[in-house]
Amino acid sequence: MTARARKLRGSMTNAETRLWCALCRGQLDGHQFRRQHPIGPYTLDFYCVSLRLAVELDGGQHAERRIHADERRTRWLSEKSIVVVRYWNNDVLSNLQGVLDDLLTRVEQRAQTVTHSPTLPLSGGGSTVGSPGHDSGEVAR
Repeated sequence: MTARARKLRGSMTNAETRLWCALCRGQLDGHQFRRQHPIGPYTLDFYCVSLRLAVELDGGQHAERRIHADERRTRWLSEKSIVVVRYWNNDVLSNLQGVLDDLLTRVEQRAQTVTHSPTLPLSGGGSTVGSPGHDSGEVAR
């Protein structure tokens, strides 16, 4: 899957390239997206790990031939708590700002619903050597 994802990164569509230019390096409200990210049997067009949010771009082939496969894929991802947002290639190419505005709204909504794991204490409930309250020669147990 990784080799396939690498190959897909090198042959992105015009719409994927245009959206990637707007998403890379945390440009969408600081959220980091990956492109052509493999997960299970699928490769997602774009994926935000921290939000468990996938962004898929669909061309004309998705309207008729791929609709059942796309539904199956979305169900599988949903079972993994990944939300899928879909946009048409044509919308990205003709109305990128509208797509980004909609995506930012969805990102903000998702950020409110995703629970982040709290930082857990070290095993044994102790603290690390050199932390406040410990002599530098003392070993934490």
